[in-house]
Order: sequence, then structure tokens, then C-alpha cells
Amino acid sequence: MSRKSKAIVIGALAVLSLPVAFFSSLSFFSRKPDNLGVANGRLADCPASPNCVSTQATDPVHHMDPISFNGSPEEALNRLKAIVAGWSRTKIVTSDDCYIHAEFTSMLFRFVDDVEFLIDPDAKQIHFRSASRIGKSDLGVNRQRMTEIRRQFETR
Repeated sequence: MSRKSKAIVIGALAVLSLPVAFFSSLSFFSRKPDNLGVANGRLADCPASPNCVSTQATDPVHHMDPISFNGSPEEALNRLKAIVAGWSRTKIVTSDDCYIHAEFTSMLFRFVDDVEFLIDPDAKQIHFRSASRIGKSDLGVNRQRMTEIRRQFETR
């Protein structure tokens, strides 16, 4: 390979690596939101941006139906923990007898999505909220993730 060809290849690689470095640095500066958790029996509302889904949202852009369960709330919570723990690049941050907060990290840019689950033992439902920490659009990733978690929960 000639010097000119090597220089072109090195230049192209440098230009292509800039977006990766930029987006990766965004994930480094993103911080855990301060509105996570349960307040008055509810998870936080989704922001106006479309990068969030929640069973407690009332608008069709953000709303998803809760996950129904049979058996005890403890069994449902344990099944849910096993499913979440099975996902790569996922960490359960907080867990108690009716709530889970997990962080899901994307592979390439290391974006973090906060996913929360809240067991409603009376209704035998699991409410959830899945939201990206940064950006406006998530290209449907949060909705796809929660659809897959629901499928796994219903088939276990």
C-alpha cells in the first residue's frame, strides 16, 4: 500500500471515529435522574420526548400496558429479576419487595437507560417505566426492550 493510500485510510478512520467518540463522551456525562423511584404509589411521568415508555402514561406515544402475573408478588418479582439479570450490560441498582431499578447500557455508545418496575399486588400487575437518560429519540429501543421483557415474563 502506498503512503498516499495509507494516509487516506488513516484519515477516513479518524473521521469515522469522531462520532463514536462524541456519542461515547455524552454517555460519560449523563447522570442518574433524580426522579427515579416511587412517589405516591406511582413511577415518574415520562418526559415530553419520545425516548420513554411507561404503563402509567396516559398518552399513546409513551403508554404500554402493564404486565399481568399469577401467583404471589414475590414470585413475580423473582421471575422479573431473573429476566433482567439475564440481559447483557444490565445492572440491578435497587431492589426491594415491590420495586426494581435497573440500568441497561447500550453496546456501542454506552448510553444508559433507566428501567423501573413496580409490583401492584392487589391488581396483580407489574408497572414499568423505561427511559433514556439523554437524547430525544431512542429509535424505539425502550418499547422494544419492554415488549421483549413482557414476552420473556409470559413464557417463563
